[in-house]
Order: sequence, then C-alpha cells, then structure tokens
Amino acid sequence: MFSSVEDVIQQLGEQEYICDKQIATVVFLAQQLDKPVLVEGPAGVGKTELAKVVSKALGREMIRLQCYEGLDEAKALYEWEYSKQLLYTQILKDKVSETIADAGNLTEAAERVGAEDSVFFSNRFIVPRPLMQAISSEEPTLLLIDEVDKSDPEFEAFLLEVLSDFQVTIPEIGTIEAKTKPLVFLTSNDAREMSDALKRRCLHLWIDYPSEELEVQILDRKVPNIDKRLAEEVVQLMNKIRDLDLKKTPSISETLDWARALLALNADELEDQVVGDTLNVILKYEGDVQKAQNELAKLIEKKTAQQAAEAPQQAPAETTKKGILH
Repeated sequence: MFSSVEDVIQQLGEQEYICDKQIATVVFLAQQLDKPVLVEGPAGVGKTELAKVVSKALGREMIRLQCYEGLDEAKALYEWEYSKQLLYTQILKDKVSETIADAGNLTEAAERVGAEDSVFFSNRFIVPRPLMQAISSEEPTLLLIDEVDKSDPEFEAFLLEVLSDFQVTIPEIGTIEAKTKPLVFLTSNDAREMSDALKRRCLHLWIDYPSEELEVQILDRKVPNIDKRLAEEVVQLMNKIRDLDLKKTPSISETLDWARALLALNADELEDQVVGDTLNVILKYEGDVQKAQNELAKLIEKKTAQQAAEAPQQAPAETTKKGILH
C-alpha cells in the first residue's frame, strides 16, 4: 500500500512514471477512500499507463476491459460456454435417460430434467469476462475500464450498479460478491461527456499535456541517451506544434517516438532538414503536416531575419549551422 502522497510519487517514479503531486494525491486518496478514479484527458498523455504502473507498484494483477461501441454486459461480465454444456449433455445422455425412464408423462419428465439444472448451469460452464474476473478474484486486483467514453450510455448505466455494489447476479446461480474490492481506474479521451451519476461515484483526475520542464524529465527518463539540449529543443518545438489547430495533437508518446527517431538518425540538434523529414513521426494526417510545415517555414524565416540583424557584415561562408530554434 502507498503510505503517503510522497510515497506514490516515489514508487511510480521507480516504475518509470513521472507524475506531479496532483496525480499522486488522487491515486493515494483512491486507495484510502476505496473509490474508483475517472481519468480524463487528451489521448496519449499517460492515462492507461498510470493504471499499469499503479498495479505494478501495489503488486496487484491488472484486469483490463477495453470499451468500444456496442459493448454489452455479456462481453464485460460473463458468457455461458454452450459448446461445453452440449458436450456434457452428450456424455450424460444415458444418465438423463435413466432419470426420465419411469416418468408418467412429458410434463413429469421435463420437471425431472429441470430439477438437474444445477448440473448444467454452474461455475464450470461460465467464461468470466473482465468485470467478473475482478469481482471473483481471490487476490486484490486493479480493474482498468479503458476508454469508457467509447461505450454506449446504456453500458455506462450498467457500470454504475457494478461499481456501487461490486457484485454480480447470475440468474441461474445467484449473486457473486467481491471477495476483495478491486481498485478501479476508468479512462476517457473525452469523446463524449460522462454522466453526472458516474462522476459522483468516482474521484476525478484530468491529465493534460505536461509542462515543458516535466516533459524534458520524461524524455530524460524514457530516452536516457538523448542530449539535454536536444531534449529541450524537441519539447519546445512540440509545444509550438501543439498550439496549432490540428486534427490530432501529438502527445507524449509522439514526443518519445520523435526523440528516438532523431537519435536513430544521429541528430544532435533540430536542423531544418531533419525536422521536415521526420514530421510524419509525430503527425498522422497530411493536413496537420502541412500546417506544421507552414509554421516551421515561419520559424526559419524569423531565425534568418534575426541572424541577418545580428551579423549583417558576416559572410555566408562564415555562417554557423544552427538548429531551427536558435
């Protein structure tokens, strides 16, 4: 268990996850108050990763339910393994015949077979899905309900009942209550607004793009071979690109990919050419690439004007090669 907010920061740091005090406070309170956490924010800022590192830090198995449009209770809770039931029926056919052999009529035979329902509707024929796995686990788990905003409002309403009582009712068997209450994280990319009822049951955490200082720290931790100056230049330019009106704003994961790509190309600074050649690493739509190229052209023009103003008498051959931000 986490002993304090500072302990959360330290233990998540040991799992290569750098978080601020706000994130650590919510994680600590979720443990102390035994409440689910609804983590919202842009795609790629580390919402799912947060659940993963918390599960590792606490030594809990992480059970993940990936949400999507059309997800229903059967896919989230449990399903009957009908093929196995049919196989058992064939194996026990002789026993069924013996049971109904001296039945006086069809109704009596059906009642005798019905009395043996528990043979065919029991735990051995249930295929547990993520929600039931988390509820029925003997050991404490962490339940990640990922991208809950992609599910239908009807499924969200169903989740309210599960998150309130942490129990599942199977008509043929009965109610299964959680032996150990799971720690629950729900993530949302804000594709649609979550209901007030769901938010009331959860602690809320908004994770936004990190500050430049924090993002440089993340780069230093995740891409240890990167030069500090290059890391700072990458983060500065990423923030300029994020200010553009893009269809998909690049996230931290794109920052890491870009840094690794630059190292693979043996780049030690953000030169104009290498930036233009690697924009497709961080931008996924051609329209976004065009907007970024226009912004880079403005930066290059501004840089050229500044160089000309600072050294008007400098000969072209003497001009030193500098990165796009210098």
